[in-house]
Amino acid sequence: MKNLSLFCITLNPKHEEMINELSYIPVGLGDKKFSINCFKDRDGENIAVKNQNYGEYTFHYWVWKNYLDKIHTEWVGFCQYRKFFVKEDSDERIFNSFQSLKENIIQNIPSNLASYDCILGEQFFVNNYKFMKFIKQNPLKTISSLNLIFSKKKRNIKFHFDMFHGDGNLEKAINLLDNENKDDFARFVETKGSFNPQNMFICKKKFLGNYYNTVFPWLKKCEKIFEFKDLTGYGMTRIYGFLAERFLSYWFQKNYKVKEIPIIFQDISDYKNL
Repeated sequence: MKNLSLFCITLNPKHEEMINELSYIPVGLGDKKFSINCFKDRDGENIAVKNQNYGEYTFHYWVWKNYLDKIHTEWVGFCQYRKFFVKEDSDERIFNSFQSLKENIIQNIPSNLASYDCILGEQFFVNNYKFMKFIKQNPLKTISSLNLIFSKKKRNIKFHFDMFHGDGNLEKAINLLDNENKDDFARFVETKGSFNPQNMFICKKKFLGNYYNTVFPWLKKCEKIFEFKDLTGYGMTRIYGFLAERFLSYWFQKNYKVKEIPIIFQDISDYKNL
């Protein structure tokens, strides 16, 4: 019996058939025309106009406001057309055929994971970047932080965010959090050197509303600081999605029992024939 509703987000209507073949639920974002069978973020109560800045979170908002009570499986999850959760016992990380991809990705929650509350991707470590990457991204911040650049152990989530998404922006956003999370999240980004990436997660459906009830009011407050009109460059244009990505790791790890499994990068556009 299927116990997981897994939404797969894409920008390309041509992916719908493939996503259905994977036993996932296709979600179409952006301005292209998707079929009536594809979920979208533009119906009902929505913030679709903010997609350029929120990324996949415009669909999360749509689920929160329009569909949460209509999900009837125990588990619900989210992935992307080129990023998938892969089974723990899979020996492969590159899939040369669509069938191989289909056989190795998570489609149901196995019994050995039933005791967990949430599944996140394996952690991304911020100390993996080379010196030249920092120089190209933020030369002034790099020069003023050479002690951190050359000491990988001292790099933390906050330093990484400052480098790629605006110096001090994460701290400004954290100051807008509710009292239950403000200090804990600040401590998390200042002491941790890794986070669960890609804004991908699977959780028990009964907990999803709790996450949305925390993250969306916070992001709304952040709009008063960062707004939309002056956000330039990918690191700033998608700042709301990047804030949510860091918060996601912290929030689920703080509140629930988390299991980490691999995420593989495989664009389904590479498969020409089903």
